[in-house]
Amino acid sequence: MQKYKNICIFRLFLLLSHKKMDILQYMPIFNFQLLTIIMYKILVINPGSTSTKIAVFEDEKNIYEKTLRHSTEELSPFPTVASQYEFRESVILDCLKFDKIEPVFDMIIGRGGMLRPLESGAYFINAQMKTDLLSATYGEHACSLGGLIADKLAQKFACKAIIADPVVVDEMQDLARVSGHPLFPRISTFHCLNQKAIARRFAKEKGVPYESLNLIVAHLGGGVSVGAHQKGKVVDVNNALGSGPFSPERSGTLPSKDLATLCFSGKYTPLEIQKMCNGNGGLIAHLGTNSAFEVEKRVEAGDKHAALIFSAMAYSIAKEIGSMAAVLKGKVDAILFTGGIAYGKQFVDEIAEMVKFIAPTRTYAGEDELLALAQHAVRILNGEEECKEY
Repeated sequence: MQKYKNICIFRLFLLLSHKKMDILQYMPIFNFQLLTIIMYKILVINPGSTSTKIAVFEDEKNIYEKTLRHSTEELSPFPTVASQYEFRESVILDCLKFDKIEPVFDMIIGRGGMLRPLESGAYFINAQMKTDLLSATYGEHACSLGGLIADKLAQKFACKAIIADPVVVDEMQDLARVSGHPLFPRISTFHCLNQKAIARRFAKEKGVPYESLNLIVAHLGGGVSVGAHQKGKVVDVNNALGSGPFSPERSGTLPSKDLATLCFSGKYTPLEIQKMCNGNGGLIAHLGTNSAFEVEKRVEAGDKHAALIFSAMAYSIAKEIGSMAAVLKGKVDAILFTGGIAYGKQFVDEIAEMVKFIAPTRTYAGEDELLALAQHAVRILNGEEECKEY
């Protein structure tokens, strides 16, 4: 932290010099309060399958944001997702240069990727992490590009690179890991970054520590994850890539006997089965679209089948919330809804009507992952959070 304090002092000297002020008269008040007027500059990188979102923050204030789109033609030459990182890095550099963004940052943070199970928090990007991300040892997903790009840019800009709260964060209690067969342990894969950020936001609004609350957080997006947050740890959560409620793109938990029969029917390849579970399941399988907004419009237009499927998705989410209430033994301070689908008030109200007997509900629509990442960086730079080694 001393390094960052020195940087702040240097910047303050430059500021006073620029304004032709007497630096010496300010020397007696070089204390922590004075240093806090200097804001940290943070570059945030959040890759998606066909886009890369970037933002520049001064502390928690977003001063610049861009979504860089990548066409199928641009991405097709790359054999793996991980191999795209140098291409995407160059696109980011071109964008920053074009928009005249001075590449001077206190820290660069990328969205966490597919790694071994980790504790919640932020991690320095080291050689082992890069090896695991490049090799896709623990799975392939565009979010893994965040750490690789952040590391490359940090080398160019001479600053630290980190990731935070990747989807593989695992705080599950031992009971939650046991399934009905030892070959299939339950795995923690969920929208940790957004769930944790929303839980902390709620706690801050209440004026209490996140670690003092029992919360159920339901992330409603292309995938759905429902987590039981017990005193600061997600002690149970459905695997957003393979179990729990169905979602716009994922089938969620399916009848195991019927799925096994289908796998050996000879009608489908293994890849087709996998896509059926994750990518072409849920609303896509039932209604041919992954747009919850479009389904809402169909329901409003009187489409009874669309209404049935949409209500069934709400029903499956409400059941998952109920199961997490049991995990917390009914001691739930609040149920929080977040994610893109949470913009749909009627859909959220339908779920809330089924679960409001458990605890009060509150909605934080959207998923401000850029801000959530920036907040991690600020806490580390301020010494409020310790960055871990992978």
